[in-house]
Amino acid sequence: MVGERRPSQSGGQMMDTPTLYTCPMHPEIRQDLPGNCPKCGMTLEPLLPELEADENPELRDFQRRFWWTLPLTVLVTALAMAGHRLQWFEMGTQSWIELALTLPVVLWAGLPFFQRGAQSVLHRSPNMWTLIGLGTGAAFVYSAVATVAPQAFPASFRAMGRVAVYFEAAAVIISLTLLGQMLELKARSQTSAAIKSLLGLAPKTARRIDAQGLESDVPLAHVHVGDLLRVRPGEKVPVDGVVVEGRSAVDEAMLTGEPVPVVKSPGDKLIGATLNTNGALVMRSERVGSATMLAQIVQMVAQAQRSRAPMQRMADRVAGYFVVAVVAIAALTLLAWGLFGPAPSWVYGLVNAVAVLIIACPCALGLATPMSIMVATGRGATSGVLFRDAAAIENLRKVDALIVDKTGTLTEGRPVFERVVPAPGVEPDELLRLAASLDQGSEHPLAEAIVKAARERGLQLAKPEDFESSTGIGVRGVVAGRRLALGNTALMRQLDVAVDALLPQAETLRTEGASVMYLAADGQLLGLLAVSDPAKASTPEALASLRAAGIRIIMATGDGLTTAKAVGARLGLDEVHGEVKPADKLDLVSRLQAEGRIVAMAGDGINDAPALAKADVGIAMGTGTDVAMNSAQITLVKGDLRGISTARALSEATVGNMKQNLMFAFLYNTLGIPVAAGLLYPFTGWLLSPMIAALAMSLSSASVISNALRLRRG
Repeated sequence: MVGERRPSQSGGQMMDTPTLYTCPMHPEIRQDLPGNCPKCGMTLEPLLPELEADENPELRDFQRRFWWTLPLTVLVTALAMAGHRLQWFEMGTQSWIELALTLPVVLWAGLPFFQRGAQSVLHRSPNMWTLIGLGTGAAFVYSAVATVAPQAFPASFRAMGRVAVYFEAAAVIISLTLLGQMLELKARSQTSAAIKSLLGLAPKTARRIDAQGLESDVPLAHVHVGDLLRVRPGEKVPVDGVVVEGRSAVDEAMLTGEPVPVVKSPGDKLIGATLNTNGALVMRSERVGSATMLAQIVQMVAQAQRSRAPMQRMADRVAGYFVVAVVAIAALTLLAWGLFGPAPSWVYGLVNAVAVLIIACPCALGLATPMSIMVATGRGATSGVLFRDAAAIENLRKVDALIVDKTGTLTEGRPVFERVVPAPGVEPDELLRLAASLDQGSEHPLAEAIVKAARERGLQLAKPEDFESSTGIGVRGVVAGRRLALGNTALMRQLDVAVDALLPQAETLRTEGASVMYLAADGQLLGLLAVSDPAKASTPEALASLRAAGIRIIMATGDGLTTAKAVGARLGLDEVHGEVKPADKLDLVSRLQAEGRIVAMAGDGINDAPALAKADVGIAMGTGTDVAMNSAQITLVKGDLRGISTARALSEATVGNMKQNLMFAFLYNTLGIPVAAGLLYPFTGWLLSPMIAALAMSLSSASVISNALRLRRG
């Protein structure tokens, strides 16, 4: 069995194991060599992208084929539309010129499509490539025969001195198909951006301490379980492990969603790729390579992306039946006319069979959904909603459960000073001034919120002396001759400061989701200060709108359960989960999907990435991390949850528009194919020439485009 390339310890460089390739539309296709999917003909792509990957070679190839042949397509179309009126050339000569102009478009630019069409026949998997190959091939071969041997056709098929040719139909179909493939390939390339962002998080080297105590920088690939590593201030933790020496605050927000740095001391666990902020640590590595939390998140994102059923899968199945039906009708048309039609019967049969293939060529079908999507995404962008793919637009209207992260999604994502509760006889401003003066020596985000609040009130801060930080419990120092201590209950207990008088107020603030710190001076309690992460101003309105739409709102956060429940109660959420890890969020999405719910996930952190990718619709805050945005299908540029309601309304309008477009496309085929086959000939004498078939095909495309453009007006 072929092994999968996995992220190695070098932060995105891959281990020297074979690469597995898979199909974006059919994830069950796996092979260890690049190529095309045997089911749909799409180019296979690596299961896990490389960090330093070049631009998609297929995209470069299609761009070259498109831009080099586009002038030829424009010229041959202009000749076909206006040449007979302007009479630049004798009409027989014009046919030869059109043949010369079309030859590179069909034989070179369209070669990949003919190869995929042939492959679909060999693998007995008819798809849109089958029809594109047959339709353009039939139009070109018919026109080439009409140019080279016009005498083979009856006089009734001559017009303006030549047998009608349809080179422009073949050329335009190929150019439009190339353009659509280029747009699709660019969109597909974004699916690997999330994984690349994750791979780029890990540092490239680690500082290892050997048995003699000597330190040296080594590539991450050379780190083994049990190695001692030094992590200096400002450096990233190289791998997962445990602290054996030192104390420091580690910023884990990128992976856990915790809004403030977590204090680490000997015995505490460390997560690779998190940031050591202010102190030196010595750690022992416990999990390296693919065993680290970062690598596991990479695997979860990749698996979730691949397991999401593409919207195109159903279209492929429908197209398979459609192709078989069209080919059968064309073959029956040829045989029926050849065996039972008037002389020259087989020429009539060939011309009518070509008309069937041309009118059935899926230009309108191909444009039906992409045009609606292109217009809808443009309109969404002007409203601050970025859609990444068509599946998100289709699925969002069906969502009945929304999982939301707390920090940065429901809340602002940064600590804000809330209030002071002074002890009897203490002025509130004096309490804040003393606390802020002491906190000037701290880099903790909670301290930053207190200092900022004091300065905004114009309070004069004093310089702290003998400043000392007690990791995990608070800070101490001297301000204006008074020995101050600011911290939690553990620090107060250590200093024998009684806090019973303010315990009820402290518990009330904690149940409201605030972090509480006590301030004591010379062993006497002065009061407490509360700092919280407030809900965004737009959150209540956004949640009310979603509830009115019948959506169940569930919060899943890495914060403590008490804080989570407090925020959930304040916002009226239907369900609350606290202290959840990335895998827990992913499990929650899976559980709701197993219950039959259509699940959307809204978040802004790396810890949300697996759940964002697994959800039926992933929604990222534009104010969050690149990884979250790359994992999600929808990005709210302003980080405002009200954008979900905007996106949902656009989803409803767009899906309705796509259904109308598909109706137009199928209507033309339903009406045109029988006429092209000659079913009305015995009763009316009507035949649909390939020229009229090409016109009908163009009209169907025009109607689809015009209808899609209505979305711009809302």
